[in-house]
Amino acid sequence: MKSHSSSREWLLQALFVGPALLVFTIIVALPFALGLYYSLTDWNGVSEKVQWIGLGNFRTLASDEGFWDSFGFTARFTLVAVVLTNAVGFALALILTRYLKLRNVLRTIFFLPNVIGGLLLGFIWQFIFVKGFAAMGNWTGLSFFELPWLGDATTAFWAVVIVSVWTGAGYLMVIYIASLTNVPADLYEAASIDGASSLQRLFKITIPMIMPAITIGLFLALSWSFKTFDVILSLTRGGPYNSTQSVALNIYTEAFQNNQLGLGTAKAIVFFLVVALITMVQVWFTKRQEVEA
Repeated sequence: MKSHSSSREWLLQALFVGPALLVFTIIVALPFALGLYYSLTDWNGVSEKVQWIGLGNFRTLASDEGFWDSFGFTARFTLVAVVLTNAVGFALALILTRYLKLRNVLRTIFFLPNVIGGLLLGFIWQFIFVKGFAAMGNWTGLSFFELPWLGDATTAFWAVVIVSVWTGAGYLMVIYIASLTNVPADLYEAASIDGASSLQRLFKITIPMIMPAITIGLFLALSWSFKTFDVILSLTRGGPYNSTQSVALNIYTEAFQNNQLGLGTAKAIVFFLVVALITMVQVWFTKRQEVEA
């Protein structure tokens, strides 16, 4: 009887978990395993001939200055974009959880960039930086609008940051709004009675109570920033002089333009390991803050 019950339980588990496991295997696990294999070959992505070269691609990476330069840009961009995206999203959430007649309309407006595709956003902002800012500069005479936004390495970096923050802040705003509305009002009332200032209530009550949302916000912003590709491709194409080339764009160029799929896959494997390590540390650290809160 027990054997029959156990078999039925396994059958039910296979019935419900099986399709999802099959899809995961085909879409995620199998391509990842193939990627590990191709990273150890010199395959160009087209030829039927695949030559095994072992760790040759990974040794090549050690002297690939372009790859490490793109890593440096991605690290700087991620650090700035993660902080600003979460700060702006949190600030918008604080403002739009107050009683405002147009708060629902404003929430929709700030969330709207997430509905537009990354490539399209890049082309829109390219027009704004090149044509729109030039017109505003002629009209106002402000030097801010007359900067070579996409023609200089420094300003191009900040142009990519501006577009990234503008795109992601609205999404994080929704997460922070959902978390802020769940903070008990009694805590704020008790703190006000005790004479706590607005800043004290923010740092002693609000932020500790929404740490789970901050964990999610940091994780999402990290993954977005590390994987940024489409916006940079359409906005700067990695220029000027590869100064805004992200790791994802470098991998794409190596694999599909230089026809070095084996080397490109090796870069992707290294990139995956670095990103996985950083995100695990981030989640571990912020989860500890949740427990302390």
